Amino acid sequence: MKRVNIGGQAVIEGVMMKCEDKYTIAVRKSDKDIVINNQEYKSASKKYKVLKMPILRGILAFVESMIIGVKTLTYSAEFFDVEEDDNEKLKESKIDHFINKVLGDKAQDVLVGISVVFATFISIGLFMVAPLLITRLIREFAPIHAIQNLVEGIVRIGIFLSYILLISKMKDIQRVFQYHGAEHKTINCLEHDESLTIENVKKHSRLHKRCGTSFLFIVMFVSILVFMFIRIDVFWVRLLSRIVLVPIIAGISYEIIRFAGKSESKLVDIISYPGMCIQRLTTKEPDDEQIEVAIVAVKGVLNNGENPSTNIL
Repeated sequence: MKRVNIGGQAVIEGVMMKCEDKYTIAVRKSDKDIVINNQEYKSASKKYKVLKMPILRGILAFVESMIIGVKTLTYSAEFFDVEEDDNEKLKESKIDHFINKVLGDKAQDVLVGISVVFATFISIGLFMVAPLLITRLIREFAPIHAIQNLVEGIVRIGIFLSYILLISKMKDIQRVFQYHGAEHKTINCLEHDESLTIENVKKHSRLHKRCGTSFLFIVMFVSILVFMFIRIDVFWVRLLSRIVLVPIIAGISYEIIRFAGKSESKLVDIISYPGMCIQRLTTKEPDDEQIEVAIVAVKGVLNNGENPSTNIL
């Protein structure tokens, strides 16, 4: 199977595809027209070569994926704002006016940065800190350190799966998951070296080894292994370790999923299997119009560059 080093994400009524330093966002507006936005994003690894080293490149990829993700989601949401009165449309809100006055041209970048930091803290609190606090309640019944860490990991995975199940029931999220499926099917079509037509894309799987969902599950699993070998008796230090070690865990997880994207071995299939199963929740079968948007996004970014680098889908 042909290796296609291109990745992206689903956005509101659209798909973003990225390769090298360029990415394309394709969004289908309410009038059914598809709008295309081509952007550039220079990775910090181009300036600082040390960031291309294993683990460090994973940490960087995770951060930069979040930054681009927030930007593309914000862009796609602009086409579907709740309609306001004509008078309201002509008036700039006091908050927007204040932000633009203080920050000027950097307003959007600052807001994106704040959003990324906020999302990171929420994620760490929900998936790293909360499981530790819950496990602390049963420490008297499980005095062995290794058992406590194992229970903590199981709780962490349980919270993650519950979160996925909960959001998968939301109607708007289901639409995003359909575009997520369209994104994967389009990539799979490219990897099978077939022409990008709606009929060709439809017959391919909506699952993919390099999916961000699989990456997050690997993060959960790697965290269990890492914390199993770290014994810290002081609770607040143990709590701090759950926060400080997140970048390292993300870096290790990136290397695993990067390897999975290159290999067709049975071992990789076993490692990828749980994440592929969860993708059945985070992807849905797309319709023809959604597939068309994904195709437009892929063609847009491929026309902007060659030899794209590996990226999480």
